[in-house]
Amino acid sequence: MAATFTRTKKQLTWLITGSSSGFGLSLARIAQAGGHKVIATSRNPSKTHDLVKEVESKGGKWVQLDVDSPNSAQVINDLEKSGTEIDILVNNAGFSIYSPIETFQEQEIRAEMESMYFGPLRLIQAVLPYMRQRRYGVIVNMSSGASLEARDSMGAYAGAKAALDGLTKVLAKEVAPFNIRALTVVLGTFNTNMGNAAIYGKNPLPKDYEGSVADMTMKYIASGKIPINGDKDKAMKATYDVVVGEGVGAGKEAERFLPLGTDMTQRVQMVQDYLKNGIEAFKDVTNNVNIDK
Repeated sequence: MAATFTRTKKQLTWLITGSSSGFGLSLARIAQAGGHKVIATSRNPSKTHDLVKEVESKGGKWVQLDVDSPNSAQVINDLEKSGTEIDILVNNAGFSIYSPIETFQEQEIRAEMESMYFGPLRLIQAVLPYMRQRRYGVIVNMSSGASLEARDSMGAYAGAKAALDGLTKVLAKEVAPFNIRALTVVLGTFNTNMGNAAIYGKNPLPKDYEGSVADMTMKYIASGKIPINGDKDKAMKATYDVVVGEGVGAGKEAERFLPLGTDMTQRVQMVQDYLKNGIEAFKDVTNNVNIDK
């Protein structure tokens, strides 16, 4: 039986990480247009003075937050203790580094995990006690098709996102009894700055990888010619609707997985085919490894 969730108030307070561009900025604007209070965050608010002014002129607040910092959760505690009740936490901040898995430096992989797994985890753990006490809250974790589909050169990024996806699936079950939702938004290719902000592994590419899919993928991304079909504002409007239970999200508050982007249909199908093939290939083995009785 699917869980049911009740929205406890009309105006909600959203805390959105990575608000200075892309999905984070778009969602902040949509939430404010919907009459909600937004706490936008970024690592360096001084670099986006106009955006800070825009958000705060509409009744929002912009705070400095580095999700990589071990002390990042203090932002949650400071806000709550000052009387600001966080109803919706959106873990959006992140970046991607590209390299074949063989050549990644360990610190490069750790940096991905820090930003897109441990960073969100710290904020989730900080906000949940307050949400649980109030018996309401929504945790939104932004993910990527890369977490579902094994795409060459994206091992560190895909691994970090997949780790967060796994955590979110468990979290959704654990907190549902407290009227708290956990939603994974899996995004395809959209008109954000992620491609231009891509980082590449420091280790040189071994000759054997030259001309490989990983090599071609990295060159393709570096060229800036990635085909983009998705409109970030439409995607964030859909995300907003699902969070607040309006529009396309009406009656779907219990859903935990929101795929967005035309490329996601094919990528989800690839995962389904991958799992189905495993069961079919080993159908004579899967159910025949039990203890003899």
